[in-house]
Amino acid sequence: MNEMIYTFLYEVNDKCRLDVYLTDKFPQHSRSRIQKWISSGAVVVNDKAMTKTGFMLETGDSIVVTAPEPQPTQIVAENIQLDVIFENEDLLVINKPAGMVVHPGAGHTTGTVVNAALAHSPEMEGIGGEGRPGIVHRLDKDTSGILLLAKNDITHRWLQEQFKAREIHKVYVALVDGKPPTPEGIIDASIARDPSHRKQMAIVRNDRGRVSSSRYLTLKEFSNHTLLEVHPVTGRTHQIRLHLAFIGCPITGDKVYGHKKNSIDIDRHFLHALKISLKFPNNMETVTFEAPLPAYLSQILDNLS
Repeated sequence: MNEMIYTFLYEVNDKCRLDVYLTDKFPQHSRSRIQKWISSGAVVVNDKAMTKTGFMLETGDSIVVTAPEPQPTQIVAENIQLDVIFENEDLLVINKPAGMVVHPGAGHTTGTVVNAALAHSPEMEGIGGEGRPGIVHRLDKDTSGILLLAKNDITHRWLQEQFKAREIHKVYVALVDGKPPTPEGIIDASIARDPSHRKQMAIVRNDRGRVSSSRYLTLKEFSNHTLLEVHPVTGRTHQIRLHLAFIGCPITGDKVYGHKKNSIDIDRHFLHALKISLKFPNNMETVTFEAPLPAYLSQILDNLS
């Protein structure tokens, strides 16, 4: 394993957490990666291995960091065509098709976005962690649309921080069964892992889950369905699907959180990540990317009309 050794002298008058200080010194790495270095014994403070990430540095402390180089992932690159919307040296933006899993996991070791991305951009290997190189957010298997992938550690951390600060804005389009109680509104309902079905999420009491919020507005009404534009304020797993089901209008075709029998002839749930707005590293100008609604979903809307 290749390693680099860095030496620092803490000369600030105020105390500072060790992980916070090193995250500032290594802007190309995420705070979680820095914390792994510390807990693994790769950081020495005053000639003593320091494994406590929250250790408070004081003026005059010496820090030696043995930083490992990013390790190659064990994921196999596969020559799978990607629908690339935008690409530069930092970022890859794709239009993910329904039916494609984002990263390898139980039951899906090949054919994922990550497998395809590693063949398209080999430099992504090892970025952001071995299991999910380049990944900063996800879409469910049957959700289509905009997906961002970071091509280097600086961009990976930059995007993570924007998501955490809720500065990245996403817009989804969803067809739902029935219609919401009001033409537009905000859904505030906490989400946690479903204790009875570990692969599913559930709406829970506020003190038992993570605060979650979604805004929606009606785009078009049909006889038994409604087309909605949805803006997730937070980014919890299955959030939009859960929130819409919570207000009595589950996403059409969603057999997990919606009706067990589809209300129309559809082989996926009707949820599409239409737009995403973000800032590039070292650039304060907001850019927006858009993935057009798949022809399959457009045809369903035409049929309903």
